[in-house]
Amino acid sequence: MFNANPSRLARFALAACIALGAMAPAHSAAPSETWPAKPVRFIVPYPPGGPLDNMARMLAEKVRADLGQAVIVENKAGAGGNIGVDMVARSPADGYTLVMGAVATHAINPWLFTQLPYDPIKDFAPVTLVAAVPNVLVVNVDFAKKNGIKTLNDLIAYGRANKGVLNYGSGGNGSAGHLSGELLNARSGIAAAHIPYQGAAPAQLALLAGQSDFMFDNLAAAAPLINAKTVLPLAVTTADRSTLFPDIPTVQQAGVEGFDLGTWFGVFAPAGTPPEVLDQLYKAYGKAMEMPDVRQRLLTMGSEAQAMSPAEFAQFVKSELAKYKEVVSISGASLN
Repeated sequence: MFNANPSRLARFALAACIALGAMAPAHSAAPSETWPAKPVRFIVPYPPGGPLDNMARMLAEKVRADLGQAVIVENKAGAGGNIGVDMVARSPADGYTLVMGAVATHAINPWLFTQLPYDPIKDFAPVTLVAAVPNVLVVNVDFAKKNGIKTLNDLIAYGRANKGVLNYGSGGNGSAGHLSGELLNARSGIAAAHIPYQGAAPAQLALLAGQSDFMFDNLAAAAPLINAKTVLPLAVTTADRSTLFPDIPTVQQAGVEGFDLGTWFGVFAPAGTPPEVLDQLYKAYGKAMEMPDVRQRLLTMGSEAQAMSPAEFAQFVKSELAKYKEVVSISGASLN
């Protein structure tokens, strides 16, 4: 029979404890206490230089102090934003990969593309809305003067009296400008023909050259042209007037019911990201958006700081997704 010696048992127990301690993982704090432990990637699913990209880079610098780590912006453009967004959807849900999603990637593309590689709701954890920017209906000034067009009602009256004469340009099939134009056709009874271009910038140039009569442009991009009086702004597409150009009425104020479209973008993480990490991100981005220089940048885009909690942003995205289902259906647009 084994004869247990007290001192021997004590030495054996001490050795066992030391061995188990060496085998066990070191104690780790809750994710909210240890995250982030390395730089965060912030994916922009569009080319460099646009308003969304510029805002992403500005915010990346601002949140660095709160997070204690660098936030590195990477542009992964292609397929209307789908490539970069899908990459984030497939990334680990650890808070180290984020994406600046937009109305196109999370509300329009799901109805526009017949095969979308990601689910805009199931594959993402919304962090916060960054900005909601109106689009604006702008008219070629020579066309407006020639035909006595000063208001949206004038344009609509002209279109109704001259069926098949009006045309409008956009940044491409399925773009926000295209959808806005088709919704105006449906809601007002005009039949303006759509001219798609390879991006909003070529569409702008075509409008200035008189190759198109009007277009729905992003307010931030159109602002320099409006200020220079090289285009005539008739209406903004959102339900409320713009703080940047408060004198421009809304499409609905001109009598076109059911018209509330705009460009928005916000921060998303992969689905399954820990709630405490999402909360840290929301607080960091929300704090950055209240900084005077960030607020000023947003104002130049026609937007005010509009930080939403993750839960509020999730509901917003769902409502936008439902709204654009009808808009895309009205437009008849479809992409593979």
